[in-house]
Amino acid sequence: MRHQALNTLLEPVAEGLGYQLVGVEYLPQGRHSLIRIYIDHENGISVEDCEKVSRQVSAVMDVEDPISGQYTLEVSSPGLDRPLFTAPQFEQFLGNVSSVRMKSPIDGRRKFQGTIKGVDGNIVTLAMDDKDVQLPVDDMEKANLVPGDVFAGR
Repeated sequence: MRHQALNTLLEPVAEGLGYQLVGVEYLPQGRHSLIRIYIDHENGISVEDCEKVSRQVSAVMDVEDPISGQYTLEVSSPGLDRPLFTAPQFEQFLGNVSSVRMKSPIDGRRKFQGTIKGVDGNIVTLAMDDKDVQLPVDDMEKANLVPGDVFAGR
């Protein structure tokens, strides 16, 4: 099952409990996969919040059974190195530094780090030391904010 399908399945669960689903990481690892769910709330996230969402998500996963084999479920706050999954999330953090790893190389590179300069549709522009680079969100393997900056989007 792809990330988007898990997002579609689990977003109403998180929202129904009063949380924002930031995103889902699905890491297939043979017979023991990992599903990591990031949630957020305007008042922050506590361990109790993670436990509440974990219980509800586990119940939905047991009924829907979207993953074959065994998996470990983790529910977490986004943290300082907040993962970025969608174009609107990049837009929310314009002016902040992001680290991005692409699925396929662009100009011979897969790793980029720069200031989020703009978002046009599904294309994120990062301002790097030597040039601006346009990166399609759909081709990103992983993207995170780089801690240490003042978060303009919060």
